[in-house]
Amino acid sequence: MINKTKKEKLDKIYEKGIDPYPSVFKVDSDSKEIKTKFKGLSKGEHTKKKVSIAGRIMQSRPMGKACFMNLLDKEGKIQLYFRHDDIGKEEYKKLKLLDIGDIIGIKGTVFMTKTGETTIHVDSFQLLTKSLEQLPEKWHGLKDQEIRYRKRYIDLISNRDVFDLFIKKTEFIKNIRKFMDGKGFMEVETPVLEAVPGGADARPFITHHNTLDIDFYLRISLELHLKRLIVGGYDRVYEIGKVFRNEGLSTQHLQEFTLLEFYAAYMDYNDLMDFTEEFFKTIIKQTFGTLKIKFQGNEINFSGKWPKIDYTKIIKEKTGIDLNKEDTKEKLISAIRKKGLKIDIDENLGRGRVMDQLYKQYVRPNLIQPCFLINHPIDISPLAKKHKDNPKLTQRFQLLVAGSEIVNAFTELNDPIDQRERFEEQMKLREAGDEEAQMIDEDFIESLEIGLPPTGGFGMGIDRFFAILTDQDTVREVVLFPMMKPEEEKRD
Repeated sequence: MINKTKKEKLDKIYEKGIDPYPSVFKVDSDSKEIKTKFKGLSKGEHTKKKVSIAGRIMQSRPMGKACFMNLLDKEGKIQLYFRHDDIGKEEYKKLKLLDIGDIIGIKGTVFMTKTGETTIHVDSFQLLTKSLEQLPEKWHGLKDQEIRYRKRYIDLISNRDVFDLFIKKTEFIKNIRKFMDGKGFMEVETPVLEAVPGGADARPFITHHNTLDIDFYLRISLELHLKRLIVGGYDRVYEIGKVFRNEGLSTQHLQEFTLLEFYAAYMDYNDLMDFTEEFFKTIIKQTFGTLKIKFQGNEINFSGKWPKIDYTKIIKEKTGIDLNKEDTKEKLISAIRKKGLKIDIDENLGRGRVMDQLYKQYVRPNLIQPCFLINHPIDISPLAKKHKDNPKLTQRFQLLVAGSEIVNAFTELNDPIDQRERFEEQMKLREAGDEEAQMIDEDFIESLEIGLPPTGGFGMGIDRFFAILTDQDTVREVVLFPMMKPEEEKRD
């Protein structure tokens, strides 16, 4: 809402013939460059070096015929010093038309105050943007979490740690790209709108194409189109892209998030585990300078060799249920109830979904240090290749960190007949009421019939993992504009 006092000042600015929203101002320095270049100045020492800088006024301290301001630019804050005798009476009067939040450009010389603060002695200044709304309380920044997410632009101005967090996230993603490119992968883009959603167990969003008069789905995964590219002859491909899942919100889940997926011909899940260790150790070290991070009171150590944990064995250890013995949905549900385990069971769901609920409730939260969970049953792995020695298990692994799934990866199923049978089983579950079960994608099956070479595939939610690496208690903290409910209309 426009602030009345600021609007009155804007009117006075127009009356003086000043443009409060000019098109350009030439900048040759930023606050960090100036502080770095002149850090060796003695207290009270002045230079003749002229600089031109622009930013937002965050504090103003008028003192008669002198005024100090703090200016915020992309690199941080720097102090400005205005003196009546230097800029002239009329220009000095214009300072009264400026407010906290206004963006100004200044030119001046650098000096070190007697208290040791690098400061710009202003020769001239120009209003670049008149701010018409009050910023939050200037000393403590914006604290209300909902406002912070809904009005991220204010959050970034008010909270420097948030501003720096997203710079770090950009660096993290750049390091991912650098690693993948260095390993011979080609970055590609695949469709966001799909006739058949696939590649994950998730409920999709539906949209409508007006010209074609056809419903489409927003993609829930990047998988099936990337594997088509492997069929087409590219040996190594990856994509960093948005995916959309119409499911519940939580501290670890958003309905729109950023996914990294890659596929490599002639690699299996054992190769992928070695690759994954190297990948994470490299990008974490490059981004944070260490392989030890703090998360919610725990120290997580990414160095050393990561252990491999058997899915069936860990469930038996944590719950007392033997998945090899309880080999039907009915037997599994009966065993869960006999042991008094507290999970919500939907009778319409398949054995795999019930098993997954058991794992998520009693196993996953206890896996804090990096580890590979392996030997998943086929019931929960419709796109993974079977083990040759045990066709009830798949060549799949998940990377677990801090009780969260970070990576899902497997040796890809490339037998088109087997894939069709598994899709058909998924469709039966879907028809029985499981809205997250996968649909049959005939074109994808045809691509497998053309021939997918032996291939390893990897998927990682970037936002969730970055939230862990930066010790955030919710994934919303690392997404610039997380989805929010519409604001209720304000009434008089």
